[in-house]
Amino acid sequence: MAKGTAETPTKITPDDLEKKLKALQGDVQSKVDDKKSTIASAAAAGGVVLLLLMFLLGKRSGKKRSAVVEIRRI
Repeated sequence: MAKGTAETPTKITPDDLEKKLKALQGDVQSKVDDKKSTIASAAAAGGVVLLLLMFLLGKRSGKKRSAVVEIRRI
């Protein structure tokens, strides 16, 4: 044991734990909020692109299958 260094052990109170956890949660929460808006924007853009792609593919396949009906008057 080292001579001359007598430290008294300090007790950790529930308040100390609560303060530390709130500080950690605050840091993490701010990072999550930043990423959440970025992910939401990317998902919305991806949805619009997917919707446009499906529309164009459906329009093209509709042209391939449509029959031309000709009516003649006698």
